[in-house]
Amino acid sequence: MDKVIKTKTSDFKWQDLYGIGGITALMISVFLIGEIVVYAVLPRANNAIETFHLFQRNWLAGLMMFDLLGMISYLLFIPTILALYIMLRQTNEAMMAIATVLFFIGMAEFFATNTGFSMLSLSNRYAAATTDTERSILLAAGEAMLTIFNENAFLLSYVLVSISWTMISVGMFRSTTFSRINSTAGILAGSSGLLAVLLEHTTPASYLFIAISFYFAAIVFLFIWMILTGRRILIYRKNITIK
Repeated sequence: MDKVIKTKTSDFKWQDLYGIGGITALMISVFLIGEIVVYAVLPRANNAIETFHLFQRNWLAGLMMFDLLGMISYLLFIPTILALYIMLRQTNEAMMAIATVLFFIGMAEFFATNTGFSMLSLSNRYAAATTDTERSILLAAGEAMLTIFNENAFLLSYVLVSISWTMISVGMFRSTTFSRINSTAGILAGSSGLLAVLLEHTTPASYLFIAISFYFAAIVFLFIWMILTGRRILIYRKNITIK
């Protein structure tokens, strides 16, 4: 049974943001399922030449390998994170401000170092190259782009947004709007992601499957968190009245 969700008259001016933020949270959950399907179905390219060939066969599949769905999800997160900041700032404004800033820094880092569209351009130039020298230069550039993506785009941004999700979920614990299950799912999503990164970079390659398991767990908990959060935000918006 749902708890009674109390709203404040001052929230009326934010009702459009709450509506958009709630809907985008639910949309994110759909994209998370898509990400699981993409990583399960699409072949993985291990080097620049394989990546170029993947782009040449199917440019959309190539961008999917560079987390195109993740890019879209980050953009959808913007109104959701802003809505959560407005709703939860009364619980601990300093913590919510830090969590919000961390999320946007993480998002900016991801877009700044995601080299998917650069690889698409290099792939097209490689296909049009007429000399071995040109191809060698483009392959070297492609390897550099892969390194930037694999080592920077995912790692730092994922750590920052995982910390952000965890802090926001702690704020949910202190709120009467969100359930304990809701906040626990967010804390588990963030902490599972952080643990996955730690294990990936501190354990031998033979134990990589453990880190992958925590990455998968983080996605599952994030899926649950977004479903519950989106629903709660929309209920909160529905209960807003002008006094």
